[in-house]
Amino acid sequence: MLQQDLFRRPVSDLVPEAGLSDVVHAIAKHSSRPRYTFMVLDLIARVARSNGQAGPLVRDGEALVPIREWLAATIAPSAARHHQRRATIGKLRSALAASGALPLDPAEAERFVETQVSERIRDSGMTAVSRAVSELVRAGLIKRHYQGYRVDHENRGAGRHAVYTVPETVRNALHPGAAGGQHPSAPN
Repeated sequence: MLQQDLFRRPVSDLVPEAGLSDVVHAIAKHSSRPRYTFMVLDLIARVARSNGQAGPLVRDGEALVPIREWLAATIAPSAARHHQRRATIGKLRSALAASGALPLDPAEAERFVETQVSERIRDSGMTAVSRAVSELVRAGLIKRHYQGYRVDHENRGAGRHAVYTVPETVRNALHPGAAGGQHPSAPN
């Protein structure tokens, strides 16, 4: 059984012959962060296989990683604001020092703080990706189900990962004529 998304409208009800402007309009109507959500949709469409499915794993170099992690890592550089990162580092360093968890060696402390900041950014990015995907599902631009330990199980968690399906009309609107191709990051 597939995990059904609540509040999902069929794509055919939204954009029967979707053009790029229809896709942008649907995202603007359903998203609190339309540019970010459009970027997530574009990346999903780019790594989708010829059947429109992307995930549960995406090739990242030699490794296969869950699509949500890949999306968060891929988008993270565009969302990095130097002043916000410095502020996060300062707050984290102060909190670690106050709790006595900051290593005494300055080089080791720097590595530890950088690792902690990277984990926070990754977690925040995965939350943002999930929110954007939920908005895309509500807009009817993608479908989502979960796959993994128990294939196509209706419950989330326990080793199950998201699989996103981008309909051909949406893929054609984003990348005309490329809907049948496959991105190098899509696993075979």
